[in-house]
Amino acid sequence: MDASPSDKPIAITGVGLPADKEKETFSTLANFSLGDSLSFNIEVDADGRIWGINSFIALPDEAYYKAAETAWSDKKNNSTITLEGKQWQYTITPILMHVIISGQPYTSIEGKYQITFLDVTESKNTLLALLTTLLLVGLIMLFVIFIISLYFANRAIKPIAETWEKQKQFVADASHELKTPLTIINANYDALLANQNESIKSQIKWLDYIRIGSDRMAKLINDLLSLAKIEDVNLKAQKRPFNISNAINDVILSMEALVIEKGIKLRHAIEPDIIIKGDPERVKQVVTILFDNAVKYTNNNGQIDILLKKAKNKIIYSIKNSGKGIAKQDLPKVFDRFYRADPSRTQETGGYGLGLSIAKTIIDRLGGKINVTSVENECTTFTFTLGL
Repeated sequence: MDASPSDKPIAITGVGLPADKEKETFSTLANFSLGDSLSFNIEVDADGRIWGINSFIALPDEAYYKAAETAWSDKKNNSTITLEGKQWQYTITPILMHVIISGQPYTSIEGKYQITFLDVTESKNTLLALLTTLLLVGLIMLFVIFIISLYFANRAIKPIAETWEKQKQFVADASHELKTPLTIINANYDALLANQNESIKSQIKWLDYIRIGSDRMAKLINDLLSLAKIEDVNLKAQKRPFNISNAINDVILSMEALVIEKGIKLRHAIEPDIIIKGDPERVKQVVTILFDNAVKYTNNNGQIDILLKKAKNKIIYSIKNSGKGIAKQDLPKVFDRFYRADPSRTQETGGYGLGLSIAKTIIDRLGGKINVTSVENECTTFTFTLGL
């Protein structure tokens, strides 16, 4: 292989110049960062003919000629060719000649070019492996993100689906409950029409049945309106300080006749003069609903226990009644609309299963919590808490 004559400065004496105007010239090769990779360079003239080869790699002469010919014909810097089963990136740079005349530097192109080749096989393989890894990881991450998105989407939709199902069930139940009193009214109206010549006194039972049906329907509509009003998110709860001990005592006194009529033993432990901040009318409504529910489902000659106490920064109210109790599997449904723990007692009690739902909605709006526990064939206990 020929060593390059231009890798060291060359002194030249100028022709036709004065003796004191001696001219000095030297040529330099453009630098190309090689690092620790395999590389070689070929110097060619302006026609692409090889002028010299600098290489420490054992390649056949044909390989060097092929490399020079391919690179010079393309003349694309930082392009890549395949040689001896390896990938080589090359760059073409002119060989510059620096001339010093009377101490002044000048630069000129010598008319020769250096083609530097760098082995990038390992780099290409590394990049290919990295690209493959990234694509694989990307696909796995897309799959993981899809599964996570699907999970959270289903989780987000689930409450909406449940609400929609409850709404459909609510409409169906409300329609069914309204149908019953309407059927009673229509049936008794037809009975009156069939006996038009009879006196009102003789037909009083049909009128009484109509009145019962209309009263039941009015109660249902009032309960539905009350529930809708309480659930209105735009309606803010009216909170003010009031004596909850007195409010509960008032409810107990107003329903004492029902307790005596049924032969129920009533025990209560009401801590006096507890002041909380809330809506007194709504709290009274909750206490009334729970008391009425306890009276309905207490066995004859049974017992009701009422407790009100203060604990730290909240009050605890509980009402416990003896009786049939609620099955364990039915406890989560107790506060659902139109749910009845004992459907067979609907006509007797006149309830529609909206009271407990109204009670829960009120307590939730007031920032409290309400729950129920029960032991079958023994007792049922409703408890709610409110902040002071």
